[in-house]
Amino acid sequence: MGDHPYKHRPDYCFWRPSIAATDFRTVDPVVRGKFKLGKNHKIATAGSCFAQHIARYLQIAGYNYFVVERPHPAFAGWFTDDYNYGTFSARFGNLYTSRQLLQLLERAYQLFCPFEDVWTNESGRFVDPFRPQIQPGGFSSIKELQLDRKQHFSAVRTMVEELDVFVFTLGLTEAWVGRDDGAVLPLCPGVAGGIFDGAKYEYRNFSVSDVTSDLRNAIDFIQDRNPRARFILTVSPVPLVATMEDRSVLVSTAYSKAVLRVAADVVANESDSIAYFPSFEIITGQHAGNTYFEPDLRSIRPDGVAHVMGLFAKHYLDDGENSDEKPDSAIDEQMANHRQRMTDLAKLICEEESLNRQ
Repeated sequence: MGDHPYKHRPDYCFWRPSIAATDFRTVDPVVRGKFKLGKNHKIATAGSCFAQHIARYLQIAGYNYFVVERPHPAFAGWFTDDYNYGTFSARFGNLYTSRQLLQLLERAYQLFCPFEDVWTNESGRFVDPFRPQIQPGGFSSIKELQLDRKQHFSAVRTMVEELDVFVFTLGLTEAWVGRDDGAVLPLCPGVAGGIFDGAKYEYRNFSVSDVTSDLRNAIDFIQDRNPRARFILTVSPVPLVATMEDRSVLVSTAYSKAVLRVAADVVANESDSIAYFPSFEIITGQHAGNTYFEPDLRSIRPDGVAHVMGLFAKHYLDDGENSDEKPDSAIDEQMANHRQRMTDLAKLICEEESLNRQ
């Protein structure tokens, strides 16, 4: 056999030595990180439910998880989790799509004002259509909702202007939007407030070009106001709980994850300040089978989270080398102690779960 370019490629470029002939718990598709995060860096997170694992790990590992929206000191500690403080960097709940992220930024800077800004729930209390489950039971008045939103937007602006790194986990391509203004909602109206009206809302399934454009615009928006900002994009490995397409939810999941994965790759390859981290591949790759999923085939098992976060630490955190191939490290022990809390928290604010049919 003559000489050819493949002969000179490293092992990680070949399936057998790096995947098939490797213990699935040590498979490392990251290879190398684009940059390192120090303990003084302000690291903000947003996105789908899976993003919460990154936030929890950063806190446990002693990194500067950047939380800009906190409860009043008089109430901190007893309702922080229930009211979704600290789940993400600000109290925005799940941002499942890149369009949601972009519109949140625009709304926070008063560059986009949706026509509809308040719903009522079954109890007659008031709900923020763009954060329908961040306030258990809803707000007592429209004024309370508006004041909370004003504070929230101020926190988002602080996050944008002061963060060092923004970790965004893409979760979905399917969404419901307002027909008049294109405002993207995290949940279909009628699920957790509001009334569904086909004349007011339409279903959208975003394409690769949609997601790519929205990601670029959101990143540009942040960097225009914070030139030092860097970004880590991930794709959630959690399947869709339901689809509006007239096909199997399995097919819709494959479409959605493929679109998000391609868009993230395109955008990450455009700049040294944007990285892609393969949490999706670590959990769903053939090497793992279904080992990292709970029996419902959606929830991620703690050992799957540990694999993902171990590689995140190894390749992106300044002292990550210390946790390489050390499953009994102090951090992993702390992670084990916090697993139930992380599971409960993820269930609490994962709005998509409201669509589940038992």
